[in-house]
Amino acid sequence: MKVLFLTLLLGVVCAAQEEEAEQNLSELSGSWRTVYIGSTNPEKIQENGPFRTYFRELVFDDEKGTVDFYFSVKRDGKWKNVHVKATKQDDGTYVADYEGQNVFKIVSLSRTHLVAHNINVDKHGQKTELTGLFVKLNVEDEDLEKFWKLTEDKGIDKKNVVIPLLSSHIKLLFGWLIHPEQL
Repeated sequence: MKVLFLTLLLGVVCAAQEEEAEQNLSELSGSWRTVYIGSTNPEKIQENGPFRTYFRELVFDDEKGTVDFYFSVKRDGKWKNVHVKATKQDDGTYVADYEGQNVFKIVSLSRTHLVAHNINVDKHGQKTELTGLFVKLNVEDEDLEKFWKLTEDKGIDKKNVVIPLLSSHIKLLFGWLIHPEQL
């Protein structure tokens, strides 16, 4: 009886892992919003910076191996809508042309959150590493932990993390408004 139970349990675990590995990204298409963006180059995410983006929608196309990013970015004090298409590579990363060349990797993904790492090389050859936390609904503590771990692993200082829609003088952490000096 124990052998039968263990065999059944092993089968369920294997099926769950297989299902997770074959996740249909197209099902995750829809409205997403930016929570945090971190950068090794703070100029890229400062007010009016090219990567101080606010995601509105992601459209994954599994058949074509693409993802379309629809986001807003503030330029010269005015919000501008931007659309960027990225193409999936054999190694699972996505490549896109926006403010230079970008290699984008999904580090953690579920139906409710996306934690990502992007390497941007601009037209001057300057390399910038960025991290981002994007959600569909509410921010969960586990999502924040994944984002902060990735950000730390990439050598990005907490002071170089922004919330695109808030002023540069306040930040949101675990649901509380605090001043950056308190981070």
